[in-house]
Amino acid sequence: MPHVRKIVDLSHTIGPGMQVYPGDPVPTLIRHCTLERDGYNVLDVRIGSQSGTHVDAPAHLKAGAATVERLAPDLFVGRGVVFDLRELVARQRITRELIMPRADDVGTGDIAVFHTGWSRHYGTDAYYTHPFLDPEACTLLLDRGVRTFCLDAPSIDETPDEDHADAGYPVHHLIADAGGVIGENLCRLDRIDFPDPLLSLLPIALAAGDGAPTRAVAMELAE
Repeated sequence: MPHVRKIVDLSHTIGPGMQVYPGDPVPTLIRHCTLERDGYNVLDVRIGSQSGTHVDAPAHLKAGAATVERLAPDLFVGRGVVFDLRELVARQRITRELIMPRADDVGTGDIAVFHTGWSRHYGTDAYYTHPFLDPEACTLLLDRGVRTFCLDAPSIDETPDEDHADAGYPVHHLIADAGGVIGENLCRLDRIDFPDPLLSLLPIALAAGDGAPTRAVAMELAE
């Protein structure tokens, strides 16, 4: 009978002052009830749907598409195929050529994980200069049956700024059109030191949610 030998937490902690995508709401956690006054603790939690380690539903950028609570749970659980891309530099494209060495390992139901190492910049301006997925590379994996894409950066597309124009988030649209999902802001991917990790990115079932935070984990299974 298989059992879980090891669990790696791939999630950032959500809290006040954390880094968010430019323009997104900053989380606030307020004590609504306290032990001293009420006999129990309750937090008033106010966060954006894209706060911290989260998943994007197709509805994030596609009108009329599926929202997060309508998506099948099996989109968020599967074998992770990790692409080691830690040699990439700021704003470098993750091209078809870069992923080809592992592309044949990927199949239907697998979760593509792009390990750029960019989580080391979390909390700094450099975090927004992350590598990003090229549409051709995305199409290659979609053609192989992948519907779940993850990385350790704030967006799978390039994050625009005053020197880099908004390209319209082409990879988000490709994945949404295919009914897929995206996991962003993962961390500690270097701790996945075992083959064929079982990934879980199950999100909060927010009503009409364009996305939702997740406690993402990678699990090593053993017989």
